[in-house]
Amino acid sequence: MNNDKKINKRVLGNMRNPFGMDRRDFMKRIGTGLVVAFSVGNTPLKAGMLAQDDTPGVNAFLRIGEDGRVKVYVGKIEMGQGPITSLPMEVADELDVRLEDVDMIMADTDLCPWNEGTYGSLSTRVFGEVLRGAAAKARAILVKMAAEELSLGVTELETRDGIVRSKKDSSKKITYAQLTKGKEILETSVGDVALKKTSEFRIMGTSKLRVDSREKVTGEALYAGDIQIPNMLCARILRPPSLGSKLLNVDTTQAELMEGVEVVRDGDLVAVLHPSQHIAGKAIAKVTAEWEEEKVDINQDTLFDHILEVATESRTLASEGKLEQGKEAAVKNINSTFLDPYIAHSPIETHTATAMMEDGRMKVWASCQTPYPTRDGIAEELGMDQKDVQLLPIFVGGGFGGKIYNPQAIEVARLVKLTSKPIQLVYTREEEFIYDRLRPAAVVKIDAGLDEAGKISYWDFAVHQGGGREAVHFYDIPNSRTRTLSAPRGAMGHPFYTGAWRAPSVNTNTFARESQMDILAAAAGVDPVEFRLRHLEHDPRMANVVKTGAERFGWTPAKGPSGRGHGFAVGIDVGTYVVVFVEVEVDKNTGYVQVKRAVCCQDMGMVVNPQGAILQMEGCILMGLGYALREEIQFESRKMLSTNFDSYAITQFNMAPEIDVFIVDSKDEVPYGGGEPPIVVMGGAVANAVFDATGARVFRQPLTPERVKEAMG
Repeated sequence: MNNDKKINKRVLGNMRNPFGMDRRDFMKRIGTGLVVAFSVGNTPLKAGMLAQDDTPGVNAFLRIGEDGRVKVYVGKIEMGQGPITSLPMEVADELDVRLEDVDMIMADTDLCPWNEGTYGSLSTRVFGEVLRGAAAKARAILVKMAAEELSLGVTELETRDGIVRSKKDSSKKITYAQLTKGKEILETSVGDVALKKTSEFRIMGTSKLRVDSREKVTGEALYAGDIQIPNMLCARILRPPSLGSKLLNVDTTQAELMEGVEVVRDGDLVAVLHPSQHIAGKAIAKVTAEWEEEKVDINQDTLFDHILEVATESRTLASEGKLEQGKEAAVKNINSTFLDPYIAHSPIETHTATAMMEDGRMKVWASCQTPYPTRDGIAEELGMDQKDVQLLPIFVGGGFGGKIYNPQAIEVARLVKLTSKPIQLVYTREEEFIYDRLRPAAVVKIDAGLDEAGKISYWDFAVHQGGGREAVHFYDIPNSRTRTLSAPRGAMGHPFYTGAWRAPSVNTNTFARESQMDILAAAAGVDPVEFRLRHLEHDPRMANVVKTGAERFGWTPAKGPSGRGHGFAVGIDVGTYVVVFVEVEVDKNTGYVQVKRAVCCQDMGMVVNPQGAILQMEGCILMGLGYALREEIQFESRKMLSTNFDSYAITQFNMAPEIDVFIVDSKDEVPYGGGEPPIVVMGGAVANAVFDATGARVFRQPLTPERVKEAMG
């Protein structure tokens, strides 16, 4: 049979192979069989990609080996969100193989092509669809090969469980393994093969136990801090008392006197090394230093005035109708200001990395969401070629956007390069907080009005320093404007590092919008569910989510405050429509808020693994309670005062409510993101329930007992 040779000649003649090697070297590295390379969106060509002249840069591979197993080489990582299970489900369904025959090779920078990282719920809603296309392409190629082998037409064949067989004569069949044995076939997927219809799915849409469940429950799963290398040393680094500090003098004498301690200094990098993490910690405590701290007149209470003062550059995200016309039609005007503090990612696993030099190459295991940019950063910092730096696959113990940036990986690589010894660097909780990319603090101002009919006549929304993601409302409002205001380049917008925090910007913007919607509903004397529905006549999808959630919760219409402690908020994140209803109990003497029950309903399009989606929804509700009720960074100037869980409170077991989650059946839609949506509405839902219980409106998160009591007073 010469079909594979024809494919090779047609494809490989105009294809540039990854890693700077020829076709045979590439196949030797990835293995023989049928390999389909594919591209995710319009990702630009990067070092390490496979490219074809008439396709975008290719950045993942799907390989069917002569053993019949399917291996998917992707740049994505597993940090708890579940792609290690859901992506194989998509492959197995499109390729018609058993789920247990699909292996994920994730984020090994020597084997997997370049990928920008794992964040924004992109794995399923973007990457998964392209992966399905590659699997469909592979199946089509195998059927064509089988047709020639079995002397049958393509339309006479069907596939099931890794076998191509005749539709009429089941004895005429051949396995994928037999078709690929001894072959070296390299193809690209360019979207020219139709995907299966929903009715044809056998695996997608059914709940599957996560493939990493057992090893995580038993403790077998390895994280960056679990890597043990012979003669490995543990590092601790001298840290400044506050961000922006300049090192003036350092004395390492006492640390050097400790047995087995090695001191390393390279410019401002001062570190101690020892085989014991504990002793390394004692040694760094003996290093004395003099610092010049940068002083700014800001703390957690004056922060919001600073934000309003510095955020002077305005950008309009959306505009509809005429605000002045809407204001003229208004009989009630309500102007509100909402405040959001800095909050930390606080994952269970702090930033950690283990590294070693082997045969002139730097090998790194790092708890990071962005292996390839991290590899590139290490190479640039050390003046090494990218091909001489390898990040190896490892589980990540929580990221939430905080491990997009990975200073620990660069620091440990520097130490390894300086000493030629294997080293592990585990951030303390204090380091994790200080060097975290916090969720930006923000101020949101909303000016809105009601007309005589009790409908919103205008809406003017401005978010200061918080970001514009999902700031634009989805309600029926004839006159509206949405703006972001940010600090000009060079000005100190934030005294700390800031970045993506699970659903960046959306938590802040949803809290403000949904609080204001409840305020307007109360001013109109209308039940808040009915008020939302009156403004969702042109969005039946969102209206359906609200109605379904209200029914599931057992909502009884009443204008607020009703005294029942019922509240809700709706939102959109990564294409998913979500509503959470909560029931709260407020201690009138102390202001303490206990969320008793939470009901979440979301429309996320087609759901690949319902069990995985449910776990994410429940996790978002619990994590969202933290920012709604407790989490806030305390600081003075650029010195962080919240540096551990004794001064930074997250959700505790005794705060967990009764949780009920429900997914709207939209299996004929494309899949949307499921890693973040419910978290974005938790702040608004809790604030609205507190208002319903007490009549007190809290405009600043978190809703601490002190703030709730003050609002009631």
